[in-house]
Amino acid sequence: MTNGNGDKLTLIQLLPNMITVTAIVAGLTAIRFGLQGNYELAVQLILLAAILDGVDGRLARALQSDSKMGAELDSLADFLNFGVAPGMLLYVWALDDTRQLGWLAVLVYAICAVTRLARFNVARKAENGSAENAYFMGIPSPAGAILVMLPMYASFAFDSDQIISDVLLSIYIAGVGFLMIGRFPVWSFKTTRISQRRVKVFLVGFAAIGAAIAIYTWIALVVLSLIYIGTVIWMLPGSRRALARDK
Repeated sequence: MTNGNGDKLTLIQLLPNMITVTAIVAGLTAIRFGLQGNYELAVQLILLAAILDGVDGRLARALQSDSKMGAELDSLADFLNFGVAPGMLLYVWALDDTRQLGWLAVLVYAICAVTRLARFNVARKAENGSAENAYFMGIPSPAGAILVMLPMYASFAFDSDQIISDVLLSIYIAGVGFLMIGRFPVWSFKTTRISQRRVKVFLVGFAAIGAAIAIYTWIALVVLSLIYIGTVIWMLPGSRRALARDK
């Protein structure tokens, strides 16, 4: 493979694309395990894909190996991992008996995800390499995938088959989809800067969160998902005013 200048790439420079392909494998395998009824492992694979998605782009920029092909591959991986796999998993987990209603919710979620990704790609090309914005427009697709699986985390955490009815679950799935295409700004963690005097506190907090996820995986994911939802709601009025000033 070559870059845009026709120069050959080293294996290290290909590493970001290899990570993206690994994420695609994780997403496809999650669908397989979901169809087989191994829901916990399927959810874990989607979460792994989300982690890999946060790594590949930044690694490509660090290695100066970002390319148009890599960007398109990443976008296609996002649709599979965060637009298709979570919805399919939720459908076979709890909505198979609802037939039309459950499938309609999954379709709405998937269409919202691909619309959000298309809008993001257009905005990215229009910016043409400018600095990253402090806000996303609507919740990003990886966050949408993590949030839409919240009922599954709660079910695993409290050892329950299903914590809400099929109708409410269908509404929730479609609702998360609409959040992805919303016209409201959401804080981007990518632009966050930590002052040097607070680095130690941040690292301790990060270690505590990592330990909680490792030991109390599903409860920790429930709590973190609820915190994220609360953060979006709390920041919404102020971020809208900030966005209005920028226009």
